[in-house]
Amino acid sequence: MTPPLASREKEANLILTGWGYSEYVAAAAAAIRAVGREATVFGMSRRRLPEFLGQVAPDSAWSNVFILGVSLSGNPAALADALRGLRQRGTRVVWISSMKVPEEIAPVLGDLLETFVRETSLLAAVGEFFTIDVSDLLPVAAPTAEPPPRIASLLDLVEAAKFAYRNYQDESVYGEVARAIAKGQGEASWPEPLKRLVSHYGRYGGRELIGRSPQIVELRERIGKIAAFPDARVLILGESGTGKETVAQLLHTKSPRSNEAFVAFNCASVTPSLLESRFFGHEKGAFTGADRQTKGLFEHANGGTLFLDEIGEMTLETQTVLLRVLEGGRFMRVGGTEEIQVDVRLVTATNRDLPRRVREGKFRADLYHRLNVVQIRIPSLRERKDDIEPIANAWWRKHHGNKTLAPAQVAALLEYDYPGNVRELLNLLDRATVLGEEDFTRLMREHREMNEGLLDLPGADEASDMPDDMEAAMSAHVRKVFEKYGRNASRAAQALGVSRNTLRKYLDASPAT
Repeated sequence: MTPPLASREKEANLILTGWGYSEYVAAAAAAIRAVGREATVFGMSRRRLPEFLGQVAPDSAWSNVFILGVSLSGNPAALADALRGLRQRGTRVVWISSMKVPEEIAPVLGDLLETFVRETSLLAAVGEFFTIDVSDLLPVAAPTAEPPPRIASLLDLVEAAKFAYRNYQDESVYGEVARAIAKGQGEASWPEPLKRLVSHYGRYGGRELIGRSPQIVELRERIGKIAAFPDARVLILGESGTGKETVAQLLHTKSPRSNEAFVAFNCASVTPSLLESRFFGHEKGAFTGADRQTKGLFEHANGGTLFLDEIGEMTLETQTVLLRVLEGGRFMRVGGTEEIQVDVRLVTATNRDLPRRVREGKFRADLYHRLNVVQIRIPSLRERKDDIEPIANAWWRKHHGNKTLAPAQVAALLEYDYPGNVRELLNLLDRATVLGEEDFTRLMREHREMNEGLLDLPGADEASDMPDDMEAAMSAHVRKVFEKYGRNASRAAQALGVSRNTLRKYLDASPAT
């Protein structure tokens, strides 16, 4: 075997490890310790590994590349080519794992890389390869249900780094997190960027659907069924603040694509003229200011999930651009000449009435049908008031030392309909915390006063479209309630206080039927 790394004089070290489990970053921390000098660390997926090494090989300045636990099955032929290029540059590549190289892949790779396998665990394999003690990293690699505070803070740091990558394609922090763990740094010693990272994750991370209502139980079950089909496109419908991105992320994390990227983008966040570049990227010189090649959202999400929110805000021109890539999974960067093939699950969301926009000629019917393969409707918070207490208490425990709200505080929260849904509820709790307000009756009174200038009901801005004729107006209202309850005739009739026959009469009279 090659002499231990610590005894060799080498210039640079590249450490590649996985994203899915805390054991990966613990293994990277152990490798950093063994190297004894600064090393570059990247989180990596099996799908991306061959491409990444292929990009590194032509200009490789690395003396050593250590691949920790990442599967070699992404594209064995491309991986072999990349390894061959690295060998020609004099780069040593070592794969350390707790699992053997699959039999069908071993002949393709041949002797192009060193392998070191110990079937106990990845961390143990890294420790044995580098001949270092890794016992203090075990609580990070295999955390208990209630880890001690220092370990809990390190685990939060790991989760925050993964969250930053999934949502913002920020890969830089992963290496910093591994270095902090390698040094055994407590939270007080973290550099300011890591503190901000954890703070951001504390506010926006850890998405989950909290609740016990029949609606939320049904929603969880539906997500589980759909997630198992990783290629099916999904259209999520729901009012603002109901948690559409949460549902999209759950579809990803529960799917076979969970170890790949989850990329979220709001279609209303940039001007329509820039959307094509954001979707597909651009080549250097494609337009003024394009000083380098830039990958787009579809490339960043390759192998994983791309979530496009506020899809109903796209112009017809942009819809045409999106439709092109959906027809074959191929596109060209802006200013490019070479087609790029991607494998992406597309999840879209809107709080708009898309069928209505199709009828009005504002949304392409062919794109609507492409996106609406499977539909998920998220109920508003006023439809599931039983969930207000568990949602509020989950947030309160997280921010108030595991304390829960008093019965009187919960009762006050239940007296409001939350047109802003879960987002409005959490913002209200945040305000109570900032102000130190314990009297929630007073809190809710002030909240109503602050928002009295807002319309009470979502969609009230469409009042001008309401027919003047009483019968037509009633038909329109019945149609809205019918859609609100997921086109379930029994639930809609019960909500309206009418029979199913009466409901059907008004639905049949509606021009939208």
